Amino acid sequence: MITAPWPSHPLRVAAAQACPAPGDVAANAATAATMVREAAEAGARVVVFPEKFLTGYEPELIRADPERCAVRAGGDARLAALREACRDTGVVAVVGAAVHDAGELYVSALVIDSDGNRAARYDKQMLFRSERHIYRPGRAGCSIEVDGWRLGLGICYDSGFPEHARAAALDGCHAYLVGALFSVGNGHHESRMWFPARAFDNTMYTVLANHVGTTGGWHTCGSSAVWDPTGRLVAEAGPAERELLVADLDPEHLRRAREAHTMLADLAGSAMPR
Repeated sequence: MITAPWPSHPLRVAAAQACPAPGDVAANAATAATMVREAAEAGARVVVFPEKFLTGYEPELIRADPERCAVRAGGDARLAALREACRDTGVVAVVGAAVHDAGELYVSALVIDSDGNRAARYDKQMLFRSERHIYRPGRAGCSIEVDGWRLGLGICYDSGFPEHARAAALDGCHAYLVGALFSVGNGHHESRMWFPARAFDNTMYTVLANHVGTTGGWHTCGSSAVWDPTGRLVAEAGPAERELLVADLDPEHLRRAREAHTMLADLAGSAMPR
């Protein structure tokens, strides 16, 4: 396990939930830019958006016309409003998109830093069964650092696999940020099982940003949320409305949780194969 420097101050994060326009990257980037500015007004340093928010979930639409409906990997002028909002406010945005790269499609999380630059891209590693004939899986995890906090990125179905969040924890992460699409019914149930478990198993904060409304034929359930390192719910959004959920990640609470529940330290010191 890599030991990251311990954060010295709380980090305010926001989970943004809204309903994207199908395949309209410019319109969705404008919505994201507005929500970045709202997050800044609420004092947030990081804002997380749902899976494929910049494009809408819309797998068939994206496959049929990737040049129009997916984000271009080498740089995309349609994201200018979002980049400008991050640069103006100093907020870091983690925003979901279908990305068109060298003729292939990926389900990605794009990190726009406080200078308005695309600082990182994470490609979803665990594709849902209906995605596998359209998208390519990512090959590696991704961790970013903001104000001394190490943050691991995941996308939706990734969070259903304990190994994914565990890899982030073993990479020194203090929190696990996930943009997702969870639907009404079983999707909501899954999210309420997976995220507290990932938090407690790894003694780290977990943050979920989910869609509201309908996208790609899925009736989504909202309820974006944050859980603490003991798996307890910190804050939760409503099920259906556009909302910006804000919560503080507390380094002292994280420290106390890891002192009380020593699974990570014990695993690092054990002979268990990895």
